[in-house]
Amino acid sequence: MAMRHIAIIGSGPAGYYTAEAAQKSFGDDVRVDIFDCLPVPYGLIRSGVAPDHQSIKGVSRRYEQVALTDNVRFVGNVTVGKDISIEELKGLYDAVVLATGAPKDRDLGIPGADLGNVFGSAAFVGWYNGHPQFAALDPDLSGRTAVVIGMGNVALDVARILSKTPQEFAGSDIVAHALDLLAASNIERVVLLGRRGPHQIMMTPKELGELGKLERASPHVHRGDLPPEGEDALLEPGLRKSVTLLRQFAAIPEDIRAEKPVAIEFAFFAQPVELQGSDGKVTGVVVEETEVVRGKAVSTGRRDVLPADLVVACIGYRSVPIPGVPFEEREGRFANDEGRIMPGLYCVGWARRGPSGTIGTNRPDGYSVVEKIAEDLASGALGHGDRKGRQGFDELAETRQLHVVTFRDWKKIEEAEEKAAREGAPREKFVDVAAMIRAKG
Repeated sequence: MAMRHIAIIGSGPAGYYTAEAAQKSFGDDVRVDIFDCLPVPYGLIRSGVAPDHQSIKGVSRRYEQVALTDNVRFVGNVTVGKDISIEELKGLYDAVVLATGAPKDRDLGIPGADLGNVFGSAAFVGWYNGHPQFAALDPDLSGRTAVVIGMGNVALDVARILSKTPQEFAGSDIVAHALDLLAASNIERVVLLGRRGPHQIMMTPKELGELGKLERASPHVHRGDLPPEGEDALLEPGLRKSVTLLRQFAAIPEDIRAEKPVAIEFAFFAQPVELQGSDGKVTGVVVEETEVVRGKAVSTGRRDVLPADLVVACIGYRSVPIPGVPFEEREGRFANDEGRIMPGLYCVGWARRGPSGTIGTNRPDGYSVVEKIAEDLASGALGHGDRKGRQGFDELAETRQLHVVTFRDWKKIEEAEEKAAREGAPREKFVDVAAMIRAKG
């Protein structure tokens, strides 16, 4: 069997699960190169998963086992679309798989969204996780009220991070610049804003339950927002557990709540329609009251203004278009038919589905797209194994003087981060690319 060459763009879960699937499908007859624009691998495992959720980040050990095999290679610090084009990759590899995720925030799309101290969750989460693109964000936490728009797990992460004491970050890998700013924060009210009701939240029980265990913050739910308890029986089990937690939060006695200086308030049936500001900085959120009709939020026409010194919009993500690749603007993903984009070009994970599912959802997705690659190779749709693959890319990289970072280089970066860690922390991440490059030697 001819050697097959596969390029995967993106080193997050979707990328590594696809590489794992390719190994199992083709055995020793495949060479997989995993490209990433950063010198460090693992995508959202490193820069998206909350820093105080270290057990979730542990999945990267599985990806490392794949990365350390002879037929899979990490190609870091190479930006597809800038350092090399999709067409060039298609000429070098039998199959090119886009596993780029959805790194861009969905637009809030309301007046005032461009005011100061208004951030999307990709940027804000990237800031406290040390992503080089967002490390210099420097949000102003001197005000009293933060409004977090969204009712999913990312909104929970942001609310929790804003509410924790410095001591509660023990064992996390939150970066120093964020830890210092959060320690000096004046935020004492965090409002989670949702345009629908408790039965429509996208929060999972484990993450929601964490709000009830915070040292200095207490969750607030208005009993009047909760539907009759008997209606919970119609919910799927996970959502039913989450709604049960909301009912428990609503039952917390006022004197117990008052003992904690930070309030995390759930504001249901409230759709943001405008952000107000002064001197270029946000001061309030105009919200329109809604009611849920057949699962959709419908405006009642009544409006109110919620004070806000910081706004973080956690309303979803979009993939970033790549020149020459069909893109579905509305869905924020690459146009594809079950992972096939065009002959030789595929997509997987959020780049294929949009931002949905868990980390584990990407595993069957990766295996499915490799099955399609195998079918297309067997049918002759992708040619007959005469591409140069890894060797061809290395020749091009030398010609263009690209500073490629290997997985061995990454391990040196990782070692330096671990050595720099504060007491009790697993690492102190480098937050700029130049520092990463220096650390690899």
